[in-house]
Amino acid sequence: MAYDEPTFGRTDGTGGSPLFSEGFRSDSQAGGFPMSDYPTDAEGTTMGPGRRAGSTTASLDDVFDDPDHGEPGRDRLGVHAGWELVLLLAVGALGFLVWRADSAALRGDALRGLLVSVAALGLIALGIGLSLRTAAPNLAVGPVAMAAAVFFAEQSDKGVVATTGVAALAAFVLGVGLAVLVVGFHVPGWAASLAASFVAIVWLQKHSATVPVTSGGYNPLRHAYYLAAGFAALAILGGLIGSIKSVRRAVGRFRPIADPARRRGGVAAGLTATSLIVSMVLPAVGGILLGASAPSGQLTPTLGLELTGLTLGAVLIGGTSAFGRRGGVFGTFFAVLLLVLFIRYDEIEDWRISPFALAASMICVGLIVTRLVEMIGRPRSARDDEDENSDDVWTTGSGTQGSSGWTPPRADSWSSSLPAQPSAGRTTDLWSDDRWGSRSSS
Repeated sequence: MAYDEPTFGRTDGTGGSPLFSEGFRSDSQAGGFPMSDYPTDAEGTTMGPGRRAGSTTASLDDVFDDPDHGEPGRDRLGVHAGWELVLLLAVGALGFLVWRADSAALRGDALRGLLVSVAALGLIALGIGLSLRTAAPNLAVGPVAMAAAVFFAEQSDKGVVATTGVAALAAFVLGVGLAVLVVGFHVPGWAASLAASFVAIVWLQKHSATVPVTSGGYNPLRHAYYLAAGFAALAILGGLIGSIKSVRRAVGRFRPIADPARRRGGVAAGLTATSLIVSMVLPAVGGILLGASAPSGQLTPTLGLELTGLTLGAVLIGGTSAFGRRGGVFGTFFAVLLLVLFIRYDEIEDWRISPFALAASMICVGLIVTRLVEMIGRPRSARDDEDENSDDVWTTGSGTQGSSGWTPPRADSWSSSLPAQPSAGRTTDLWSDDRWGSRSSS
């Protein structure tokens, strides 16, 4: 048979091997194996040996990080809805306990004071929650808020608008420095923000143990309902926007997907820098409310680390992932309500629980919630399906056929030795053997 026969011929220049001819492959086979052995993509199309799961246009539209990396599919938000229902029930139960212990705590000025605390702690929680969403946690929110509270206590006689503006501007500058460090050098946000928190602590240590709020200051109790409603609107609106697939994908691009030192592009850098700056300004405004609502006109400044721990725990318990990107809608609002009610209940019962002990407990519970969010909320990607198929096919200790219909070849199917050749009649002439068809008859 000559090599120029039509059997080996091919017009597309693939080398003429029958293995590459279109007539060899059919709809049921690819590369010698049944097409049922290969995985299917998100649209149910069977993929051949040269394709990967999630490589179609529809699948690439569903990846979170970018078309080259990430898991195809949509986040399962049902875990957030279920957990937020639990938080709502917990808020109702704790509110009932507070009302039964002291019904006056939920009326009049006492209720307004609780609402101001909700707004103040809520703004701090929004700051750290936003930085968590972008996978660059800002741990300086507590010291920044306390520094703003002390600044307002000293300068409140100059007007709430001017004082708030100066404090917000200082927080903005600190946020820009943090953004340059985190985004410019691509370093972890928690480490860089810890350095920023020490800068605020140095400023706080220069003040006395008690700072009196000067006369003529702003009294936030008059606008308690509006302040609490404003925090609720920001938290819920931010959660709703964050539930949009494209927004969540863009905001969470700074989250590492392979090497954490690998830069994630200009979009990730810009959004992360913006979130870090905003996460500094929001706690500063919350600190203004803390300073303005100081009891008896006397503010006792702390290092602010307990505020970082409490609000971080509240955000994690609310369902925001510690790894970034994922989060709920109402979780942060409910968690802050739960925190404020528990602090008030602790005061009524005179338990005297340390804020740091409470913060540690909340963070531990929040990390467990993060694990549930990451485990249940992640999409069921094609990679998971491939892993399951591989577990079905490769069974240990036996060569049984798996669910994909392909059985590994038996080890003893091929013999490693050649059959013995007869010695009689053999000649020393290697070309005299007519098995090759080269010996002519005479």
